[in-house]
Amino acid sequence: MSAHIEHVIVLMLENRSFDNVFGRLYPDKKNFEGLRLTERNPWHKPDSSVEEIGVWTSSGSAAPGLPDADPGELFDDIRMQIFGLNGGPGGKPAMNGFVDNYARQPHDTPPDPKVPMHYFDSNQLPVINQLARSFGVSDCWFSSAPCETWPNRYFAHAGTAGGYVNNERSSFPYRWPRFLRTVFGRLDARGYSWKIYFHDLPQAATLIELWPKIPTRFCLFEDEFERHARAGRLPTYSFIEPRYYPSVWSQALPNDQHPPHDMRHGEALIARVYNAVRAAPTWERTLLIITYDEHGGCFDHVPPPAAVPPSGPYPDGFSFDRYGVRVPAVIVSPYVAPASIIRPAPKVRGETAYPFDHCSIQATLHKLFELGSPLTPRVAAAPDLLSALTLDAPENNGPEHIAAEAPRPSTADVRAYRKRQPNRHQAALRGPMHGLPAAVAHATARIRGLGARIGRTS
Repeated sequence: MSAHIEHVIVLMLENRSFDNVFGRLYPDKKNFEGLRLTERNPWHKPDSSVEEIGVWTSSGSAAPGLPDADPGELFDDIRMQIFGLNGGPGGKPAMNGFVDNYARQPHDTPPDPKVPMHYFDSNQLPVINQLARSFGVSDCWFSSAPCETWPNRYFAHAGTAGGYVNNERSSFPYRWPRFLRTVFGRLDARGYSWKIYFHDLPQAATLIELWPKIPTRFCLFEDEFERHARAGRLPTYSFIEPRYYPSVWSQALPNDQHPPHDMRHGEALIARVYNAVRAAPTWERTLLIITYDEHGGCFDHVPPPAAVPPSGPYPDGFSFDRYGVRVPAVIVSPYVAPASIIRPAPKVRGETAYPFDHCSIQATLHKLFELGSPLTPRVAAAPDLLSALTLDAPENNGPEHIAAEAPRPSTADVRAYRKRQPNRHQAALRGPMHGLPAAVAHATARIRGLGARIGRTS
């Protein structure tokens, strides 16, 4: 591997499956695991009849916000989506329970059962599709667990979810993050810099290990990411969290792409991150990863394989011995050949081949910066991304700039968003942020600003 990488940047968005975003990226490539448009899911109706519902797309005005309403994303929901209405973990993951699960969600109005089978045409998401074609896309990246947002984000940071399968716990501070150790601590121990750039409420701040670092390592994206990039001051590792809430304060809508948020705002964020990284003096030494924490109930046709458990305890009774549903992942670097389809490097005979998952981020950092022993057995098993860097020199400069247009929200638009029922991630995150220790919450003007945003964005 001849690539010289000094900066790794991760933008992790919300709740989209691979097929939902990239199912038709390369419709004519036989070696690309996308949609063939023959995929179906059964709908077992209340009258005992069964209807087959296929994948579909829409060009209507409501398309950027599909699926609307939000599909199920609890552990039990995902189990049904993967194994089917009457299936279970002992059977084959048939990927045929998405429609049945959606139809059984407690929506305010009767749900349209075809909604989770929706996919975006590549022209509807021009930014992320352009980056996928200009650099590389992995069709073999799975969420770390068949769970919702928080467990998967913890896998990215700590290589485990502490044994819990859903977002919420009974009290705050949460007991289980207290004993977790993170890749941020490993970077600190070896003298490498890191920052978390956030828009409103950083989910990573729920990790108790990081509380002492909030005043100096958590930065508002709007204020500092582009400035740091322009000055060549991006740290060794940057993790970017999107905007999760509508904000009257900044007159902005969520850009996390969590259903049913408008995908165009996330597209604008992706473009903004790429443009800052591409124009930075550190571009030739940078690896940018764009991925999603979990599939959010959106259909994907590829069954998740077995996984290495991260080590216990497992208080919810699940050992995390299988991955979650496949999610989009774009790998950007001048060392990545255009139009690459990125998969883990082949294993030698006798070794088990595992797909990419969020622990591959840590595996890559370990490989680049020699961070010591992996945090968990899952991280130890995860393939790194250096096999994607196939060019001998940083010669793929990609687009110099990507334009992205998102509709400018009015004050009325923002207020309408605020009246929506919060999704599970929003609801779970809002409470803990009020519970941050006063000594931390008032340590800096940045955190005082965060407290102000809680009142204005939630």
